[in-house]
Amino acid sequence: MTRFIFITGGVVSSLGKGLAAAALGAILQARGFKVRLRKLDPYINVDPGTMSPYQHGEVYVTDDGAETDLDLGHYERFTGVAARQSDNITTGRIYSDVIARERRGDYLGATIQVIPHITDAIKEFILSDLGDEDFILCEIGGTVGDIESLPFLEAIRQLGNELGERAMYIHVTLLPFIQAAGELKTKPTQHSVKELLSVGIQPDLLLCRAEHKIPQGELRKIALFCNVRVEAVIPALDVDTIYAAPISYHVEGLDDQVCRHFGIDAPGPDLSRWRDIVDRVTKPEGGATIAIVGKYTGLLDAYKSLSEALVHGGIANNVRVNMKWIEAEIFEREDTVDHLDGVHGILVPGGFGERGAKGKIAAACFARERAIPYFGICLGMQMAVVELARSLAGIKDAGSTEFGVCKEPVIGLMTEWMREGIVEKRQTNGDLGGTMRLGAYEACLRRKSRILAIYDSETIVERHRHRYEVNTRYLDVLEKAGIHFSGMSPDGVLPEIVELPSHPWFIGVQFHPELKSKPFDPHPLFTSFVGAAIDQARLV
Repeated sequence: MTRFIFITGGVVSSLGKGLAAAALGAILQARGFKVRLRKLDPYINVDPGTMSPYQHGEVYVTDDGAETDLDLGHYERFTGVAARQSDNITTGRIYSDVIARERRGDYLGATIQVIPHITDAIKEFILSDLGDEDFILCEIGGTVGDIESLPFLEAIRQLGNELGERAMYIHVTLLPFIQAAGELKTKPTQHSVKELLSVGIQPDLLLCRAEHKIPQGELRKIALFCNVRVEAVIPALDVDTIYAAPISYHVEGLDDQVCRHFGIDAPGPDLSRWRDIVDRVTKPEGGATIAIVGKYTGLLDAYKSLSEALVHGGIANNVRVNMKWIEAEIFEREDTVDHLDGVHGILVPGGFGERGAKGKIAAACFARERAIPYFGICLGMQMAVVELARSLAGIKDAGSTEFGVCKEPVIGLMTEWMREGIVEKRQTNGDLGGTMRLGAYEACLRRKSRILAIYDSETIVERHRHRYEVNTRYLDVLEKAGIHFSGMSPDGVLPEIVELPSHPWFIGVQFHPELKSKPFDPHPLFTSFVGAAIDQARLV
């Protein structure tokens, strides 16, 4: 008997609905329940894959190759449940599917309307691909009152009637603190609930975000005006680390109220692993500074999984990771020493396009020459290969065809050597005329390599999101220069990992390991990289 919890947000955006949903999922797991989390996004894009990181933050990729909302990363990091394509839907995909059905004649000539056709498609998505989960937590993106979210709210209203006692509505709101008055204000929450009531949804529980402790009198006032039991008005106060949220919410009674709503008598949660994580984050025994040289540093949500994976690496080493965010383009105008001198590790993340590429190459060069731990991810690996090809292999004109025609394309599209019969055609993205590797792919690791020691396994499975690859025609000359490709696709054609054995820690990976890191299961690459940065800090 799967139960459904629908989570909406009001007052303002960026309240942390995704974190709230993830934390609730973690607490329910700790009480012995099986959970799955889903995100319904109201924007008209079919998926975030073509959206600017400045508009939407990072694109989170699942094992089955879906490009999804970054909140699915929160869901995985808190619950460990691998997200699937069926866990994220957008208005664009819903309309696209409904229009496709209409074109095929599936509706037998009916007039297609928002109700029932669009809302039925949303309900079909929510109820699809279910297993033996005890709870499905569905987060509705956007803010109540937005015109874009109305079909989703109508759909979950209908589902509430159909599911009866198997449905629950949680509304996340904000209680702003007015400094001049010296008090929290409840009126925005009252208006937000009124807006929700106007579309036929009575929330069963209110999760109230606030910077300061909420007086009991204010909680009673909110309960009275919003027609909610006072016990079901749950304070969600700011915490020192997001990983304290499950503990904080449990202390405030969130999971008890959920169980009460569904009439469930379950043992209390075992939150010991979350307490251990919080202790490691808040009481580190040392620290290291790691520079992240990227092109989207103006919006750190563009690197959300990356920053969290670095935190996880710190948890594994019981240290604090101080992140120094550097815009890659700055190295085209200023000396790298001015910004990288004194850091204990350099990480160059993925990205698309030429902007910032020269700066990423300069960062890789600085790390190689100064023997500073270097970690290149996706484009960060490719730019490291370009730098190594130029500096160590004597390929002075080495470059990437992603940025235009170049004399020595050590990085290029798979299709450029597919035509020569070197590699079979893989997953194709027809819209962009190239190839796109999306989702989980296997790699085989070279024996007696650093990467094998890190993973302690000869085969790995990691998630990809890229179109360009290291050109296999250059492997021999690069290997002879001491550049080891220690991870390859199982067919031995696509380079997955590069390392420099002569360097203390210099590794580039074609995939995105940050997508699989969790606070209770830090990714081995980030654990090793942070450990190398700590060693570097001791040398300074």
